[in-house]
Amino acid sequence: MNQVATHFAPTPWVQLPNAGVTAPPVISVTAMAGVSALVRDAFGEKVLRQAKQAVMLDIELIEEHECFIPQVTMTGFLWEIERRSGESNLGLFTAPHLSLTTYGRWGEYVMAANTLGAAIARAASTLGYHSTGDRMQITVEAGMARASYFNAMRGRAGYAHVASGTAGVLLSLLRAYLGPDFLPRQIELDIPRPAASTPFEDAFLCPVLFDAAAVSVYFDSRLLDRQVHGPYQSRLVTVEDVARVLKEPVDLNDLLGVVTAHIRAQVQTGVVTIDSTARALGTSVRTLQRVLRRDGGADFRELVNFIRMRRAKELLDGSNASIAEIATEFGYSTPANFARAFRKATGLAPQEYRTSRPTPTRSVVEDRPTSE
Repeated sequence: MNQVATHFAPTPWVQLPNAGVTAPPVISVTAMAGVSALVRDAFGEKVLRQAKQAVMLDIELIEEHECFIPQVTMTGFLWEIERRSGESNLGLFTAPHLSLTTYGRWGEYVMAANTLGAAIARAASTLGYHSTGDRMQITVEAGMARASYFNAMRGRAGYAHVASGTAGVLLSLLRAYLGPDFLPRQIELDIPRPAASTPFEDAFLCPVLFDAAAVSVYFDSRLLDRQVHGPYQSRLVTVEDVARVLKEPVDLNDLLGVVTAHIRAQVQTGVVTIDSTARALGTSVRTLQRVLRRDGGADFRELVNFIRMRRAKELLDGSNASIAEIATEFGYSTPANFARAFRKATGLAPQEYRTSRPTPTRSVVEDRPTSE
């Protein structure tokens, strides 16, 4: 009997009427956790710095934050590293170090499942909380299980590294339940067969096939009932917890929502530019400004200020950070400049706002609003 469980994330590449701009698929930046450090150790600071500059976003500064970036930024970053380092198997180099355990609250929710089968089902049914445009599927036939991941970025420059990394993350999920020595029956990658395929089989220690429809890992279906193995401990995490982590109450399939998410990621690096956002969307600054005014009723600078001030309120409400620390995080040259901007936006000085608020009993993440 053939069993299939699948989740279709929201449709990628939403075209806005008469805009000439699409809302690209996005992904949680936690998917890149640790990659920058590996690149620095292997290829040096210069290669890493040049790749960051090329995509106009310092991914390393926000890789542990649960915010979203366009998937093209991720693939572009990996492509720039390959181009500058000359390492065509970058994905194989990083794959063993990637793990679902670094994927924030969504990863915790998936790993809190009692069995491997339940964990894969959780990942498939809630994938939209981690990325848009992708989908995940588990099939069982003739005693063989196949966990498959369909990437929205397939075919783009740098995607080969994403494919290998995806296989590594799928293996990390399986090994959390089956033990670190688990080896799959077979792996399929949705990339063209490389000139040398041996490095792939050496890395994954199993047969690897290419030109597939998705990234897939094959294993004995009886293993789906296995419970968590080793140090991984089940936690009381619900899908509502995952939803509350989404910092921006926006539709990530809507252009304004993707722009907002990208600005938020930049805000957390301390450097925000419209050029970076326009590049991530594959459009010009002029076109982006026109679309924002038409569909959002505000220009880029106004949107940035709104997001900065909301983030500032979150930090004032839910952290012990000093005014100077908050000002530095947002890239203000002095606390006085930040205080001036905050007063203009809210009518209160930062310290006045903080003292006027009740003592928080929940963290900022737990107190997320669901709408504006």
